[in-house]
Amino acid sequence: MKTIIYAHRGASKHAPENTLPAFELAYESGADGIETDVQLTKDGIPILFHDETVRRTTNGTGFIQDYTFEQLQKLDAGAWFSKHYANTRIMSLEQFLLWTTNKNLILNLELKTNIISYKHIEQIVYDLLVKYDQLGHTVISSFNPDSLLNMHQIDATVTTAFLTSKKKVDLINYTKRLGAKGIHIKNRLMNQSLINKAKQEDIYVATYTVNRVSQMMRCYHTGCHAIFTDLPYIAIETRELFEQDIIQ
Repeated sequence: MKTIIYAHRGASKHAPENTLPAFELAYESGADGIETDVQLTKDGIPILFHDETVRRTTNGTGFIQDYTFEQLQKLDAGAWFSKHYANTRIMSLEQFLLWTTNKNLILNLELKTNIISYKHIEQIVYDLLVKYDQLGHTVISSFNPDSLLNMHQIDATVTTAFLTSKKKVDLINYTKRLGAKGIHIKNRLMNQSLINKAKQEDIYVATYTVNRVSQMMRCYHTGCHAIFTDLPYIAIETRELFEQDIIQ
């Protein structure tokens, strides 16, 4: 099975992260899937944004949770990256799901609940995925185990994954206890032994954030289930080279 290539926040090395231009570039590059981050606005609208505050990637200040979606739409989420992307807007999850319709993309939605516990975010996201018939090819991931447990209680068939950047004793069994089907681990912690043990327990391993060709090749050699990269087109080219070497 081919290692899945997720565009991390879209093609985020070439367009402002978590915005439509980044997603469009990722799709055009041939990425298998798109990873994006979900938070809730003051009026309970799930939006695609990584930080809990808007300061780093917009011309605004303050916390996402203190803005309504309408207020967020007035912020410029592109000029920080380059003048070419000035006036790019923050997207809602619903807008994103509409855009992905008929695009044959795998989605990875990271629930950003490890710092702020957004009330009912799991149910709100789940309902939108059902509305747009996207459950079957969506992974829900989070650093917060409570979010994964909540999603598992809502619907045990949803594919969830535990995100971690730290070594953890008995990580595979811990992931299983959360009802998760995957481990999304920081690249420096990924190794062949973990992948082999996880496969034996019917758990998959994906790794982030993989931007160097040498790292990509290592992931492909280990049989890693998926990688998250800011450079999807390079990951695709590298995967093609890897497959050619196997055939030869």
